[in-house]
Amino acid sequence: MRTPILEFFVISDFQVTVGDKKSHEKLRSALHKLKAINPFPDALVVNGDMISDGKEESYQKVREVMEGEFYPSNTFFTIGNHEYFKNDGNRPSIERFLNFAGLEKLYYERIVKGFPFLFLGSESWGPIGSPTKDSAVLSKEQLDWLEQTLKKYKTMKLPIFVFLHQPLPFTLAGTDLPYYQNGVLQARELHDLLSSYPQIILFSGHTHWDLHFPKMFVKGRFAMANSGAIYNTYGPDEQGHEKVIDSNGCQGLYVQVYDGEVMIRPRDLAKGEWINPPFSVNRL
Repeated sequence: MRTPILEFFVISDFQVTVGDKKSHEKLRSALHKLKAINPFPDALVVNGDMISDGKEESYQKVREVMEGEFYPSNTFFTIGNHEYFKNDGNRPSIERFLNFAGLEKLYYERIVKGFPFLFLGSESWGPIGSPTKDSAVLSKEQLDWLEQTLKKYKTMKLPIFVFLHQPLPFTLAGTDLPYYQNGVLQARELHDLLSSYPQIILFSGHTHWDLHFPKMFVKGRFAMANSGAIYNTYGPDEQGHEKVIDSNGCQGLYVQVYDGEVMIRPRDLAKGEWINPPFSVNRL
């Protein structure tokens, strides 16, 4: 049997608020089940929307639940759109996230057992009522940083893991719906940057789309993976939009890296079952 050289979880969309006890219990249960799979992963990535209302007390509740259940030392966070939902301005929202995550910037790099993990994040939100209210806004500074950081790995054969809460439009299932078509305002620039690196795997959350659906994982110039959602799962409503298909749905990813192959294993955390088949990326 092969032995993985790197193992980590990717989860997103807890959407915790202090008053929503269901959100606390779903997060607690999900973390308990992740820990049962691997109590000592090399990393845990939380890919945005850990809270629902942007408030400090919701961050405190997330910390309380994680510290009581499962909070590996290598836990990394990206900012989602809901982290801005207090609606008191971009800077206060960003500062609350950075303070919670122990970061200096929304975008950053970490090396885990020799593998690069690159984290991106939207730098703006709103205005309310606009078609781009929940879109990722990536500054030129952030994109320049990404370009320069990736250049270090141009000849590297190992996979490069990139994380952004919002998915690129017209890629994964659901991202062709009107709400997601402007999901990343700098989508073309980001896609062009990532396309030069076939060893990249881009992980996104945001849609909550159920990982049982096709096109939750795609390979083009680089690979993309939907990380599911902890709070509930969505799907198509057959009228060109989407709807909650399972209010008890709770899903995430377990990633195992082998020599020459990455296995992305979607997990139904509500039912305690693997969602088959796993997604294999072996073009490294």
